[in-house]
Amino acid sequence: MAVTIANPDVVIVGSGISGALIAKHLALAGKTVVILEAGEEQPPDINGYMKRFLTSKAKVPESPYPPDIFSDPAQNVFTDPATINAGRPTVLTLNANSSPFGAWQNPRQAYLIQDGPLAFGSTYERINAGTARHWLGTSLRNLPNDFMMKTKYDKFVDWPIRYEDLESWYGEAERQIGVSANKDEQAYLGITFPPTYNYPMPGLPVSRVDMMVEAAMPSFKIGFGMDNVPWKITPTPAARNSQPYQNRRVCAGNTNCIPICPIQAKYDPTVTLAEALRTGRVEIRYRTVAANISVGANRRVDGIDTITYATDQGPPTGTRRVTARLYIIAGNAIETPRLLLLSKGANAPNGVANSSGLVGQHLMDHPLYLAWALAPAQVWGYRGPLSTSGIEMARDGEFRRARGAFRIEIGNEGWNFAIQDPNTTTVDLINGTNISQLNPGNQAMFGQQLVNALNDRLSRQFRLGFLVEQSPEDNCAVTLSTQHKDHLGLWRPQIKYDLSDYTKEGLWVAKQTASAMFKAMGAQEYTKPPEPTPNPNDRDPTVFEWRGERLKYFGAGHLVGTHTMGADSKTSVVDDKQKSWDHDNLYLVGSGSFPTVATANPTLTIAALCLRTADHIAKNELR
Repeated sequence: MAVTIANPDVVIVGSGISGALIAKHLALAGKTVVILEAGEEQPPDINGYMKRFLTSKAKVPESPYPPDIFSDPAQNVFTDPATINAGRPTVLTLNANSSPFGAWQNPRQAYLIQDGPLAFGSTYERINAGTARHWLGTSLRNLPNDFMMKTKYDKFVDWPIRYEDLESWYGEAERQIGVSANKDEQAYLGITFPPTYNYPMPGLPVSRVDMMVEAAMPSFKIGFGMDNVPWKITPTPAARNSQPYQNRRVCAGNTNCIPICPIQAKYDPTVTLAEALRTGRVEIRYRTVAANISVGANRRVDGIDTITYATDQGPPTGTRRVTARLYIIAGNAIETPRLLLLSKGANAPNGVANSSGLVGQHLMDHPLYLAWALAPAQVWGYRGPLSTSGIEMARDGEFRRARGAFRIEIGNEGWNFAIQDPNTTTVDLINGTNISQLNPGNQAMFGQQLVNALNDRLSRQFRLGFLVEQSPEDNCAVTLSTQHKDHLGLWRPQIKYDLSDYTKEGLWVAKQTASAMFKAMGAQEYTKPPEPTPNPNDRDPTVFEWRGERLKYFGAGHLVGTHTMGADSKTSVVDDKQKSWDHDNLYLVGSGSFPTVATANPTLTIAALCLRTADHIAKNELR
């Protein structure tokens, strides 16, 4: 039964994995919590979301969730973000072409105002449980060297903590979100575990694609400082059930982990939010947008001003200041700095928590290089989970002094990511076209010939995704648009984004590595380099030239940086507990606190950091 809390100990902005884990931990410690969630309430089941996904023409990560991507689906007309109360970027609108609104950005289509020179390629949700509604479930630990890039490789900065500070919290995070893995397979490149530790569930079985890649590893040589890398596949730890856990079903091999698991075998924060609500000490206020953080003359936060609404595009229904003893901003690396910068006032002239001038700075992702090929024999893709193994051994080495490291994700979904197959190839073979490159004779087929061709092509498809380390740079930042607002009258985020030579070199080495791997496997590569466009207004802002080659990257969905942690208030925004240097009752949590992007998908580290922060708050701040 829902409770109403009038005078909470803590107010948390955002109900994603950070806010959910902290709320649960504090509630179990006897504290009262109010969560302010910009999006709609948790539905009683996911049937409505599944219907939206199944009936949507665009099977992108955002398609199951409100608000609607299209105002007119029949005509592919995007919903104008100026008409939405809790806007969010979508895959379809990140690179929306735009004349006369700019070279490649149309503010009437795209929520994020992109200021180039390249495009930030990742999206997020503003809905109950946040972006972890549509994550893959990959739950990797950072490597010890990821925390000390300056000390180890004289690059960037060190984190104010070390792997040892998070080791036990990694274990607790794996328990709370339910990770399937085998410890002996995950102890590589310095990762350690307590002697008695075991993952909550055994690892999921690897796929035929994984087995084929593994078979080719002994003959694989690439160079680029990786000659001594012990090439092998590593089963990927995943917050996905290999046996019953947390009243969730066992993974049944569905192929749409992104954007939605139809049987909810994959963890999402609604699990933790339900546990928090059952304590009777947590209230979630939905459709409640944090619009301003109020700071008193004593530099303490004295309230969060909110705007409520009833429908996605309806008028505001009220405003209210919410007060507490302590405040936690658990948005993401774009929405958190947006709120901080929106909150300028007499006692926070540069925005809240921004005495260093670093709020919004050093936005990072794992730019992803995608490569695809036909295996020499059937590997039977189009199965789930979408990825069961990766190649992790290229995540660390002396080469990190000169270029970005990467992990290699092995995909089980054929060429779905690459070219939206099986649809593209099927249409090619029926109509006699060759968009897929798999019908070079432009032959129109039917009957048994069509069946045989589809069986041959589709059963041999596989892809690799290289998630490349991005360097923290001053020219990658979140600011506020000065021209474009959302429907509530709040300035929308503006993104300046580019890739450094360090990161571009990592992407180029990823391309060479992919081609060498395909050759070692006897696979035929079909990765199609992007073609140049004669009209600069039509250019793809996720394409760049490096070493005489045109390379395209994708967003990995890993929003990192913008309120980074450190040991000095002049060079960071929060301390090692994610507490603001400027305001002693304000915490900024999540991957925005990461000083560097590191080499692992960030969610498990987010969870570990937030559990550590919650424990500190319960024991030291709210006695």
